Amino acid sequence: MILPTIKLTMPIPILDHNLRFPSVQESDEEGLLAMGGDLSVDRLLIAYKNGIFPWFDGDIPLWWCPDPRFVLDPQELIVSKSMQVLLKKRSFYFTTNKAFREVINHCKNVKRRDQDGTWITPEVEKAYIELHELGFAHSAEVWQDKKLVGGLYGIKMGKVFFGESMFSLVSNASKYAFISLVEQLKAEGIQIIDCQIYTAHLESLGAKMIDREAFIKTINQLI
Repeated sequence: MILPTIKLTMPIPILDHNLRFPSVQESDEEGLLAMGGDLSVDRLLIAYKNGIFPWFDGDIPLWWCPDPRFVLDPQELIVSKSMQVLLKKRSFYFTTNKAFREVINHCKNVKRRDQDGTWITPEVEKAYIELHELGFAHSAEVWQDKKLVGGLYGIKMGKVFFGESMFSLVSNASKYAFISLVEQLKAEGIQIIDCQIYTAHLESLGAKMIDREAFIKTINQLI
């Protein structure tokens, strides 16, 4: 995802050591809610539980809750005919939580079109590895000839999966990982996957925009 250019048209609350966030209704037009604070486990879990996520490319954390929100209902996953062929042939070997550190490191370092850098700073990487070690952050991996070639990671809380980032080193690898993970999450009872910000890639897989109020109401019921 490409971080939007921030134009402060209204005062943005600055977080301190207290683990509290403003109401998501106070987000600006871009969805920016607050800045500052830290990436402690407790703060991150409170953020996700309230539909808020960190996204920044500097030293100061920025916290977002955009309206509308881009989500996928696992029951509405779209699998193209070409992907059905790859899945049937088992063109990749799929695993979960086998290489979390490698997945987030690839997400941090992979070159992306129209992006000069990454929002996954060493501080972000460390925070999500800690969340993984505590059982909150999960990774999905696809392998080819025993080499990690694609994957993604995110946070699972209750019946909600909050997707964070994905990478692909070969054609269709990230899509294969995503589809395989969605099918697994569906079997586990996950009812909504948060994709955060619109991408054509995920729209082609069935993700759609919903009203933020509806999103918050849904995750409150599912977490």
